Amino acid sequence: MIGSILPYPLLTISLAIFWMTINSFSPGHLLLGTVVAMIASWAMASLRPPKPRIRNWHLVFKLIAIVIYDIVRSNIAVASIILFQRGRRTKSGFVTVPLDIRDPMGLAFLAIVLTATPGSAWLEYNSSQGTLLIHVLDEMEEQHWQSLIKGRYEKILMEIFE
Repeated sequence: MIGSILPYPLLTISLAIFWMTINSFSPGHLLLGTVVAMIASWAMASLRPPKPRIRNWHLVFKLIAIVIYDIVRSNIAVASIILFQRGRRTKSGFVTVPLDIRDPMGLAFLAIVLTATPGSAWLEYNSSQGTLLIHVLDEMEEQHWQSLIKGRYEKILMEIFE
């Protein structure tokens, strides 16, 4: 019952108390603070994302192992570029990757994976075209990055979430 009226009761109470600490006490401020706190609580409830539906739990552990391996490997590669190849010109650049995955949770996990892996950073996802723009430290062929992301991450994320 109270969950439908106040989705976050502790947040509502805390905000109302905070309102009263920054304003002088009066019945009008108490009423206004309570109303503002309730509206903030409802706004937070509307921002609550849907719970992810994971279809294949065993693939989650496989993905975690792949990501840990790739992070370690990328750390070594980036360190070797920085420490041993200072004279060599590294060709960093932007790569566009067409994606088939559309699940918001899968896209969020892909963003985390690409940003957590040294040498790459998620920059922009164009939902109308289904393309991802990333920045890479040591740009190989664009086709290499596309096949790496699609084959190594996107495929397993689609099996987990879609």
